[in-house]
Amino acid sequence: MRNYFIAGNWKMHKTTGEAVELAKALVEDLKDGKNKYMIAPPFTALDAVSKVVKGTNVMLGAQNMSTEEQGAHTGEVSVLMLKDLGVQIVILGHSERRHIYKEDDAMINKKVRLALKHGLEVDLCIGELLEEREAGKAEAVCERQLREGLAGVTAEEMKLVTIAYEPVWAIGTGKTATPDDAETIHYYCRSVLADMYGKEVADSVVIQYGGSMKAENAKALLEKPDIDGGLIGGASLKVETFSPIAKFNS
Repeated sequence: MRNYFIAGNWKMHKTTGEAVELAKALVEDLKDGKNKYMIAPPFTALDAVSKVVKGTNVMLGAQNMSTEEQGAHTGEVSVLMLKDLGVQIVILGHSERRHIYKEDDAMINKKVRLALKHGLEVDLCIGELLEEREAGKAEAVCERQLREGLAGVTAEEMKLVTIAYEPVWAIGTGKTATPDDAETIHYYCRSVLADMYGKEVADSVVIQYGGSMKAENAKALLEKPDIDGGLIGGASLKVETFSPIAKFNS
């Protein structure tokens, strides 16, 4: 039985003080929640927020990491640095990293394998552009991103992997895939995972939806059999918009 996993990606928002304030409010509001929770503040706030969430039911996530453990990589943040701050899970392959910063599947795979090597959980994002969906390529794009992003990842390591399906055309646009549209891709992704790792592993992997989920549509999406949570962007920046999603089944 898969547990729902509701995660907040704060992106490039919140100063350290603002991040601590929001983290404290969420820890209090979600302390009796029955789902798995994560918040991913910006790098600059990780240390301060780590102290707030330590020992609670809210995991500390990072929004990205380097392909390398250390070295001459100006501006990068390594897996060792993240672990040192108490980070438990890292978001990799987010559409903004793929399409704005031009990270390809090979680079994302290198990050995935490095994070897993060091025992971090991974939230691997996949999803198609609008033109890819309109061309009937949504499933093919997601399959490629899954197979290449998880290349070299073992069935045992998949216990540390969450998949986040985020149709790029629905991120930050207010548009959302219908629950049936989202379920179709989630089901297909699970079938790809079954081909890669077997049905038992595929049935255990949490697949989140990550395209403009909000309180108004969360329940309809999360009632679908293959949608196991949400990777929330804009709605994760306020307690009053994130908590209703996080506690949708309370």
